[in-house]
Amino acid sequence: MYKGLEVKIGKLRLLNPVMVASGTFGYAEEFSDFMDLKKLGAVVTKTITLKPRPGNKPPRTCETPSGMLNSIGLENPGLNRFVSEKLPYLKKIGVPIIVSIASEGDSREFVELAKCLDEIKEISAIELNISCPNIRGQKSEGRSQNVRLVSQDPKATYAVVRSVRKVTKKTLITKLSPNVTSIEDIALAAERAGTDALALINTLLGMSIDTQTLRPRIAAVTAGLSGPAIRPVAVRMTWEVYRKTKLPIIGMGGITDTKSALEFILAGATAVAVGTANFVKPSVTIEIIDGLKEYLNKNRIADIKSLIGALKL
Repeated sequence: MYKGLEVKIGKLRLLNPVMVASGTFGYAEEFSDFMDLKKLGAVVTKTITLKPRPGNKPPRTCETPSGMLNSIGLENPGLNRFVSEKLPYLKKIGVPIIVSIASEGDSREFVELAKCLDEIKEISAIELNISCPNIRGQKSEGRSQNVRLVSQDPKATYAVVRSVRKVTKKTLITKLSPNVTSIEDIALAAERAGTDALALINTLLGMSIDTQTLRPRIAAVTAGLSGPAIRPVAVRMTWEVYRKTKLPIIGMGGITDTKSALEFILAGATAVAVGTANFVKPSVTIEIIDGLKEYLNKNRIADIKSLIGALKL
């Protein structure tokens, strides 16, 4: 343990500010052969819903320049199987567990999920994944272009966060979408509603076409773009939200090494989450943690918190 790396997100105390992003690390057991999971700041689970979901039709992923597209469709075992099959292993790791939750169409599902998870003491925090599309009204062959995300509407964001805040005392993290005109407005709505922290950003909406078949390379046509390609957007949005709210921010989007993690911290993030890079190099999070220790020692910085929002203009 290195005390200079300790940070706090709501009631959540992290030994270091590096966690893994939801949807890129499974339920942690999948990565146990590649690293010492106890070294992570926290584990954010793959998003769960009330009922099991098979996810979208394949193909669901494809590579792009400096990133990847994915449209997994919230594939998960559902709440009951998560608690009985996935949670026991997560409990053994010994680091904070953040459970990501989403609704399949009715926002009341967020409340029901949060209420159930609130009773499990080993769960440290809940991440509200309001940046996934409202599944109700979607066509089976792909996403309806008219579907609006909860996180694209300040009023809807406020309503969902407020309703969940009433049923849980656990640290509440709201994950925001970059596919908006003003992410600050959404962040402020979540803050007013009582969220303890913000996670940003989720994936940017994109698409890719196979020029041989003339078909989309993703069955759902459009998909979420992640990886280094979106990092400048994510850093910019982190900086914008940091200047507008008093909430701790978990920055993510294209983090691949210590330098890119530090970009987010300097822009205002209290902690960072590594996503797509886990697929390329499963041990990358541990390397970033070690790199942050080295950076503090080399620059004679006693506490990483002094770097949060330390961008010089």
